Amino acid sequence: MSSEARSTDRPLRRDAERNRQRILEAASELFAQRGLDVTLDQVAARAGVGVGTVYRRFPDKEELIDALFEDRIADIARFAQEALDDPDPWRGFVGFMEQACDRHTANRGLQEVVFSTAHGQERVAHAREQIAPLVGRMLERAQVAGELRGDLAPTDVPMLQFMVGAAAFYAGDVGPELWRRMFTFVVDGLRAERAAPTPSPVGPLTQEQFEQAMQVARF
Repeated sequence: MSSEARSTDRPLRRDAERNRQRILEAASELFAQRGLDVTLDQVAARAGVGVGTVYRRFPDKEELIDALFEDRIADIARFAQEALDDPDPWRGFVGFMEQACDRHTANRGLQEVVFSTAHGQERVAHAREQIAPLVGRMLERAQVAGELRGDLAPTDVPMLQFMVGAAAFYAGDVGPELWRRMFTFVVDGLRAERAAPTPSPVGPLTQEQFEQAMQVARF
């Protein structure tokens, strides 16, 4: 191949990679804000590229989800492994729950991918499958230590995270940290025994803030 041909190929490859990154960044923002109902047309508009460019890089939305969320779900699995490595079973469990809720409340798309089998292909499915057994071991360890209520099941964990995430969703910009208050109440209810309630790191919404939140809430 001539040097002239090679010099022509390189800019094309660089342009293609730049477009791919723009698409991933746009999709990341939209999925985090709106969830996975976002269309590839909307991703293209946010990225500032043609729809055909998006489809050349990602023939369908599931491929884009797979490329975007594999690492994010792997982070949740890593949090679970770190919890198991913590010598304090209760601290490990609470740390995992808080880190997971923090990620889920900041990214609606991530929450939907983690807790739904309707989205994600091989890579995402594989990453998601790693989480469940780690959570089961985490719960068993805290229960054997007498720290965690014995009737909590692994399938309760995602439902509790959904509950906390709902607080973030409905509070929105009015109370972006309100989920931490709800999280404190939930965790206190999971402890097998406690001498006194754990102080909440965040105060309640005022009546005015509550009414503002309910005006923008979608039921």
